[in-house]
Amino acid sequence: MYDKIFILTDTTTHTLCLPLVADIESLRSATHIVIPATDANKNINSLTHVWTELSAGGATRHSLLINLGGGMVTDLGGFAAATFKRGIDFVNIPTTLLSMVDASEGGKTGINFAGLKNEIGVFRTPVKVILDTEFLHTLDHENMLSGYAEMIKHALLTHDTTMLPELLTFDLDDNPLDYARLKQMIEKNVAVKRRIVRIDPTEQGKRKALNLGHTVGHALESFMLQRGTPVLHGYAVAWGLVAELYLSSAYFDFPTNTMHAVVRFINEHYGRADITCDDYEILLSLMHHDKKNIADTIKFALLSDLGVIRINRTISKEQIFEALDFLREG
Repeated sequence: MYDKIFILTDTTTHTLCLPLVADIESLRSATHIVIPATDANKNINSLTHVWTELSAGGATRHSLLINLGGGMVTDLGGFAAATFKRGIDFVNIPTTLLSMVDASEGGKTGINFAGLKNEIGVFRTPVKVILDTEFLHTLDHENMLSGYAEMIKHALLTHDTTMLPELLTFDLDDNPLDYARLKQMIEKNVAVKRRIVRIDPTEQGKRKALNLGHTVGHALESFMLQRGTPVLHGYAVAWGLVAELYLSSAYFDFPTNTMHAVVRFINEHYGRADITCDDYEILLSLMHHDKKNIADTIKFALLSDLGVIRINRTISKEQIFEALDFLREG
C-alpha cells in the first residue's frame, strides 16, 4: 500500500493519454507532475523538476511514481524514482510504440547529458509495466515509424525467420492500421527483448545485441540534436541499422539479400539521413562516447545471420566511414 501516488506525464501525454486513465479509482487523488515533451527535454532540468515536485508533494520512500508516456517519460521518470530518497517504486505505462517494444523491458533509466544520449542513468526495474495498445491510437505516423524501427531490430535478433518478413510487408500506410495484427506483432517483439534481458540483465554480454543499429544511431541522434535538427529516436536507429547491416554483410557474412530488403524498407519509409562526408569526423567522435567502448576502440553489435549475434566487434575508422558512405548513397 502506497501513502501517495504521483503521475508523471509530458505535455503531450498529459493532454492525449491521461484522459484514458482518468476514471481509474486509485488514480483520482494522484498528484500530477508534467514535464516538457520531446527527447530534447530528457535532461537534468526536467529531472530536477520531477525531484522538486515529489519533494513538494510530500513523497516518501513508501510513495509510487507512475510514468505515463513514451520512452523519454519512462526513462526519466524511472531515473527520478530510482534516485529519490535512494529509490521509490515506479510503474511504467508506455504510450508509444517505441516505449512499448523498447523502454518497457530492461530496466534502463536515465537522461541525456552534455549532448550525449542516455549518458547518465541506472538499471532499475519497475514494479509493473502496463501495456495497452489503445494508446497507439494517439500516435502520429512519424512516432509509429519511430517505434517500428526497434521492432525491425528485434526481428533481426531472433532465429524466428517469420518475424522480419511480416514486419517488412505490414502496411504502415493503411488507414486505419490493422491494430489487431500490430498487437500480435508487438507481443512477439517484446518477447524477443524480454528473453535477451533475462539472460543478461545488466548488459555484460548477450544483452549488448540490443545495441544493433545504436552505435551509429545514437551518434546520428546526438549530432542532429546538437545541430538543431533533432530527429525521433527510431529514425536514427533505422539509419543506424542501414550502416550496421552493411558492416555485418561486408565483414561478417550477413546475407546480402536480407540486408538489401531491410535497407529498401528503411529508405522507403524513413528517407535518408541528412549528413555529408564533412560530418563523419564529428559522428566518429560521438561514437567514441558510446558506453560499450573500451579505451579508444569503437565496439559494435553486428550479425552474421538472423539471430546470430557478434557482440564487441571492433570496427576501424575506415570501415565506419565506408558504412556512412553506404548510408548516404547505398
